[in-house]
Amino acid sequence: MQQLNDDFEAVKRLRLPWWGVLGGILGSVLVAFLFDRGGKLDLARPTLYTVAILGIAIAIKWNLRSRGWFWITMTAIAALHIPLILLVPWTSRWIPALMVIPFGIMDLFAMLALIALVGRLLNKKSTEA
Repeated sequence: MQQLNDDFEAVKRLRLPWWGVLGGILGSVLVAFLFDRGGKLDLARPTLYTVAILGIAIAIKWNLRSRGWFWITMTAIAALHIPLILLVPWTSRWIPALMVIPFGIMDLFAMLALIALVGRLLNKKSTEA
């Protein structure tokens, strides 16, 4: 329960500096341009959402950045999203944010739960050894 409270406190402290906002905008334009040139503009939005949610999860759990298992777990989570992005039939039409945000929040909670589970399992193994 304490870990959940710590995560909520980390979310409250999240602030993106102006250069982060500018980088996000330029990165989004670049990703959209590349997907459009490749003829897959419908994949740009889910890719950007996934990258944003992964970034938020990393920011929330930034205190684990020195642990190798954290980066392996984040890489595995990102890799699990690739088939999801490629296999789901996405639309390039406008979708209201109120339809998208709940899925992003569920995805974020699943990531945080998986990180907590892996951390608990690895900490348990290290205390047993």
